Amino acid sequence: MVVGIIIGASIFVQPSEVNRHVPTILGVLAVWAVGGILSLFGALVCAELSSAFPETGGVYVYLKRTLSPAWGFLWGWAMFWSAHSGIIAASSVVLARYVAFFVPLGDFGIRAVAIAAILALSLVNYAGVRRGSGLQTWITASKLAAILVLLVIAFALGSPTHASVPGGHPAPAAAAISFREFVLGVSAALFAFGGWHMVTYPAGETRDPRQTIPRALLLGSLIVVACYIALNAAYLYLLPIDRVTASQRVAADAAQAVAGRYGAAIISALVILSASGVLNGVILAGPRAYYEMAAEGLAPRWVAAIHRRFRTPYRAIVAQGVWSAVLVATGTYRVLFTRVVYTEWLFFALMTWGLFRMRRGVPVGVQSGPAYKPAWPIWGYPLVPLAFGVAALVVAGIQIAADPLQAAAGLAIVVLGLPVYYLWMRPR
Repeated sequence: MVVGIIIGASIFVQPSEVNRHVPTILGVLAVWAVGGILSLFGALVCAELSSAFPETGGVYVYLKRTLSPAWGFLWGWAMFWSAHSGIIAASSVVLARYVAFFVPLGDFGIRAVAIAAILALSLVNYAGVRRGSGLQTWITASKLAAILVLLVIAFALGSPTHASVPGGHPAPAAAAISFREFVLGVSAALFAFGGWHMVTYPAGETRDPRQTIPRALLLGSLIVVACYIALNAAYLYLLPIDRVTASQRVAADAAQAVAGRYGAAIISALVILSASGVLNGVILAGPRAYYEMAAEGLAPRWVAAIHRRFRTPYRAIVAQGVWSAVLVATGTYRVLFTRVVYTEWLFFALMTWGLFRMRRGVPVGVQSGPAYKPAWPIWGYPLVPLAFGVAALVVAGIQIAADPLQAAAGLAIVVLGLPVYYLWMRPR
């Protein structure tokens, strides 16, 4: 699940976003390595909290337990209006870009295909969790197949192509990369690493979650880091760095450089399946968190409605699908993924703060339960969570400063959740 959730569709387009900020080969690989280390540190923070609170809901539960129900509510609010729905919207755009390899599509056509994919997979999950999870199991294999095929093409067959690639090919003004640009590159990479926390959502339904989920987070994150660095090395092995930067379908372009249009077609088809998988997984996971919030009185009761025949939280699925489609229709890919990054990482900083509070024995008020005794204490405490918390704030801060107007609109959506909570939810 960890590998399947993290390795979505963005690794097949996101390198171009990274390279815009870090236009050197060494810098690109450093960005992906740092993004992987930060994601691993975040997974370790989640691992300790999941071993202490093995309940369905993931980050929502951790914020509620370690800080207050208001912060848990705000995470769920941000999930729906910005972060989780934004992942669905951005992933659907990636899928549509690769469909455009086979069928010429303009901007309108790409958005239309993206919306159709969201609605179709929402319908699959509306009709039952078995259909959704069965589709997810089958499609996850396509993600690893796409990576394996591309790596074989690159390193087994790509020597002649590599010989024609200009070495290094750095932009003249990019000899010294600024700290700001490096962090923006890391932020773009972090979107491709996103999703490691989602495996904690079904903790209440996992066998021995106190041990299983931390192990899965650690091993799965390490596998993904290795895959991503290898993939980016393959892209840069086959293509000049400026072409990687300009590409909207870098995986297909890399395959085409070696195996022609047939190789690019095979990779594009596998990426479409991979994008469908991450879309399906995120569409499946989100409504369960909204259902849990509604069952606890932290969301409108209608969100917790269960379909009589299919036994799914159908209203939550429909609402999530409609809003994600609206985001596709009104936003660009870059706006969507940057909003996801700074929103999620601000909450990850809060989650880390909650871990420190628990370690210091701070009472949790109305949400307090048994004493805080994690079955899987984080390695390297307090340095690892401290480094992750500080990095989360730096990443979010620089991402916000890069486009303050867009960030203000995104953060306004999150902040609006506070009056909603205090004026309507808290009395209940």
